[in-house]
Amino acid sequence: MARAKLEVADIFRAHGAAWRAANAGHVSLDQLKVMSAIERCRTAVLGGHVARCEDCVHEHIAYNSCRNRHCPKCQAGAAKAWLAAREAELLPVRYFHLVFTLPKPIADIARTNKRELYNLLMRASADTVIRIAADPKHLGARVGITSVLHTWGSAMTHHPHVHMIVPGGGLSTDGSSWIACRRNFFLSVRVLSRLYRGLILDRLDKLHGAGKLQFFGNHAELNNPAAFNAFLQPLRKIDWVVYAKEPFAGPKAVLAYLSRYTHRVAISNSRLIRFDADSVTFKVKNYRAKGSGRHTTMTLATDEFIRRFLIHVLPKGQHRIRHYGFYGNGNRAANITRIWGLLGARTPSREDAGDASECDIDQPPRVLALPCPCCGGQLIIVEAIAPAQHPRAPPKPKKAAA
Repeated sequence: MARAKLEVADIFRAHGAAWRAANAGHVSLDQLKVMSAIERCRTAVLGGHVARCEDCVHEHIAYNSCRNRHCPKCQAGAAKAWLAAREAELLPVRYFHLVFTLPKPIADIARTNKRELYNLLMRASADTVIRIAADPKHLGARVGITSVLHTWGSAMTHHPHVHMIVPGGGLSTDGSSWIACRRNFFLSVRVLSRLYRGLILDRLDKLHGAGKLQFFGNHAELNNPAAFNAFLQPLRKIDWVVYAKEPFAGPKAVLAYLSRYTHRVAISNSRLIRFDADSVTFKVKNYRAKGSGRHTTMTLATDEFIRRFLIHVLPKGQHRIRHYGFYGNGNRAANITRIWGLLGARTPSREDAGDASECDIDQPPRVLALPCPCCGGQLIIVEAIAPAQHPRAPPKPKKAAA
């Protein structure tokens, strides 16, 4: 695959040091680590390997990846491994795509409360679907959910939302049968929206009462319980955005969608057009427009581009892909096997779906996936290149005991 003409790494290498100096004291350690990883990704600093073509003896040098989950270059391999594992779990049923968003006032306070608000968004949206689906008035079944957290819009603005993939049906209460939903209807969006609103607001109030939310700047007054309650009051009266997209046309379409969405970062290298000392120009999509006017370009000051990219760095340990219901990690395999039996279909083997270990990006394969640039032959790794060694600062002398 040809290297992108322009990469986020190029912008960070050219302007990252100056940006860090100008914003010293206002950049988190996690953000600094992401910048460093992207700048060093696939460079001699991380080491690599030499591969030789079996046919023309051409030698090719490939440097190691940083494997950071926010790096635009590294997510393709991670997505491939994850998808290989998910393929065997797809059921021969129609799948539905739901999206849960946060109102802007709550999205704004999520900037300084990422861990708490992102966890709340994912948990409350999943609980909403599970509760409504379990209600006999709606579906009366235990469903399975795969949720993917995104925190950005096309222009890299802060827009936290959850993409949810749900099979069109679920297990009966006793697990003895599969209950299918209607062909083109899963659950009422209006009912989902109201319960989701109630769960978020109720749990927000509890988080505030437990002192787990922090407010600064223009939101500093929200530390006061009365002010926070007044802040939430208008949100109890408006409709919250929950929408369902067209159902997928079969399991293969689900995989194609997941391959694009699960391991996305704030902006891909393919969307970058150009940059200079002052600005960065990139492609954006206007979701409110139709036709050719939906795709356009945007130019941001370089400092603003870097700032927007880094506001989407997730807190350490924050999972952006989660499974709920019968897809829960503890009993997922047993539930999937049972459902395949209830549907009267053959359970796919690992050979059918491929082995995720073949896509393991932690260990470089002996044979490179890239073809020889000269003749298209197979490249075989013949030598490893050690990472560049950087001298460490001497240890600080211990203070003498008083």
